[in-house]
Amino acid sequence: MKKLSFYSGSLLFVIGFTLISYNSKAQDVKLSKQEKKDLEQTELYANYHAIDTLIERKTFVIEADYLQDLTGNRVFVNSVLNYILVDSVKAVLQTGSNYRSGYNGVGGVTAQGNIQNYKVVKDPKKLSYMVSFTVMTNVGIYDVIMDISANTNASATISGLSRGRLTWYGRFQNLYRSNVYKGQETY
Repeated sequence: MKKLSFYSGSLLFVIGFTLISYNSKAQDVKLSKQEKKDLEQTELYANYHAIDTLIERKTFVIEADYLQDLTGNRVFVNSVLNYILVDSVKAVLQTGSNYRSGYNGVGGVTAQGNIQNYKVVKDPKKLSYMVSFTVMTNVGIYDVIMDISANTNASATISGLSRGRLTWYGRFQNLYRSNVYKGQETY
């Protein structure tokens, strides 16, 4: 008897929530094109200010979706292994691959070092940022130039003392919400 009342009570509970969700969907209002555009613009402004905070605090990551070399060749990559991380006075530049082993144990190179000459240029008209700094690592000295937009799309180009250049294209992410994996530091 207790089981029967428990099951019928559960059934009424589930039916009640189903009816509530059905009612809430019936009350959804379609937005006009102008209202949608205003909503998107408001979201971009909110992102712009949130990105500003992360850039000023130096607590962010650019997770790459693909890498591009000096000649324009693009390779799609795993964003967990390919990133540029900025944490206060330190930066990590990492490339990696799921299919090979490398100097860092994850198929690539990991360079960690101190940040110098950190500069930020804001463009409120385009809702974007340009961040530049130099990283002194035990692998080499690298200049990093990042372009970050309010929709969290980002690119970062590194160049060293040699002729080569590598560009990360991906997403700007809060350091504490990112799920990047750091390989062994390359020596």
